[in-house]
Amino acid sequence: MKAWRWLACLSVFYGLTCAAASWRINYPRPLSDNDKGTEYPLKLLSLALDQTGVNYRLIASERIMTQGKAIQRLMANREVNVVWSMTDEQREEQMLPIRIPIYKGLIGWRLLVIRSDMASRFQYIQSLEHLVKLFPLQGSDWPDTRILQSNGFDVINGADAESMYGMLSGAQGDFFPRSVVEIWDEMTNYDGHDKQLVIEPKLGLRYPSAMYYFVNKKSVPLAHLINTGLEMAIKNGKFDELFMQEHQQHLTDAKINERTFYPLLNGFLPIKTPLHRKELWYDNPQPQQDAKTAEAVSAQ
Repeated sequence: MKAWRWLACLSVFYGLTCAAASWRINYPRPLSDNDKGTEYPLKLLSLALDQTGVNYRLIASERIMTQGKAIQRLMANREVNVVWSMTDEQREEQMLPIRIPIYKGLIGWRLLVIRSDMASRFQYIQSLEHLVKLFPLQGSDWPDTRILQSNGFDVINGADAESMYGMLSGAQGDFFPRSVVEIWDEMTNYDGHDKQLVIEPKLGLRYPSAMYYFVNKKSVPLAHLINTGLEMAIKNGKFDELFMQEHQQHLTDAKINERTFYPLLNGFLPIKTPLHRKELWYDNPQPQQDAKTAEAVSAQ
């Protein structure tokens, strides 16, 4: 990084103007025009950068990238210089995390997409032990796969979310767990599924998890810039304002206070995850299920 840009970034931390700084921030182009998954992360990233006063441009990569490919490009410092992804120990070793969960932990609150012809079977599920006998779909390089496997599930892997909706339609798996902040837009916008797919109305899975912005290991100034902006937005309330504006309807539609969430253990959550900072996490008043259930299943 050029010296002037480094000095401009440092000025953020001393409360000085950053208007002279100019940042070109490249992010992975979504898999399709119907993929709405980039909208909120980009809005939050823009909000954070606006707090710092820097000049910036957010630019999509020229090529479409799966999450795995985007991470590889970021590690190589090619094509993209920021991604957002669920964290685990491996990803925090490979990339530099900004440890503020952009979805306030809701990425680990999972609803179940099922085929309508399986609805009656799900009505008879009364415990995690019943659910673990079925086959979930998850991405081959997603941290969720290892989380589900470590809790006793036999996971069927796919390349990306859109293809797994097609796999589920073709009976290549029994259910597709998707987060409460992803599932509604996906069910509406993905072309690869049909009307036989529905959201199971009463059940869900829940495990501690965080989605972060990540940058290349050497991009320390960019990491500091994003972190500073996010912290400022948290302090002045603009983070929570945007979060609720974007996700309140999702939480209402999910009826989370009426839904049974089976808790899973996440043994891959890095030790530096800021679980102690309550302001960073969405807190639902629903009483927690007994975590011993998850421990018993994962020990099998």
